[in-house]
Amino acid sequence: MKYNKKIEFAKFVERPNRFNALVKLNDEIITVHVPNTGRCKELLVEGATVILRKEDNETRKTKYDLVSVYKNGKLINIDSQIPNKVVYEALQNGKIEKLKEYKNIAKEKTFGKSRFDFKLINDLGETYYLEVKGVTLEESGFCKFPDAPTERGAKHLLELIDVKKEGMGAGVLFLLQMDGMKEFSPNEETDKKFSKCLKEAYKNGVDIFVYECKVFEDGIEIDKEVKLVL
Repeated sequence: MKYNKKIEFAKFVERPNRFNALVKLNDEIITVHVPNTGRCKELLVEGATVILRKEDNETRKTKYDLVSVYKNGKLINIDSQIPNKVVYEALQNGKIEKLKEYKNIAKEKTFGKSRFDFKLINDLGETYYLEVKGVTLEESGFCKFPDAPTERGAKHLLELIDVKKEGMGAGVLFLLQMDGMKEFSPNEETDKKFSKCLKEAYKNGVDIFVYECKVFEDGIEIDKEVKLVL
């Protein structure tokens, strides 16, 4: 998908809070929105080259979103709104092999006490619930999730187990917002509960997909599968 909006290159200065950052654009320090409430400490470091996407909304306090950052020459997308859009596009285009038969794609649908990103239905009327998690944490080609404890994430996994027990399809897709990755695993050091729930979901037949992306300065698209290590 293309942003279809003007982009600018800037230098990261600091992040005073989880919603905003200070960057240097054309020799001027400005405030921009960070569309990711995660820590991103290994990415948003002083002097890092970042990509800003101009948002033409007169009611906004900031004119730009900070959507990507260069880390050791690799461009990593950090926009937490992007994964669902990328996966939706991939589902429409049949890029996720196991889910190609599901042509009816609905967003943000509820099952039990959870709202999942997608509810898919195939021509036979079979239902499949899919949850998407964006991943920005990597080290030397090894990706992990989450970068901070997530009670909500663990809850989603347990609800996906319930979906399977009801005789429907269920899966979680980890979208690595970068390319050239070697493998993905849950971040047990950061969130033991999430890691345990992911392994439990796998044992109960919940599909675990891991895909990396091709990240461009003006867009992003899903690419190939990456090895899962539990």
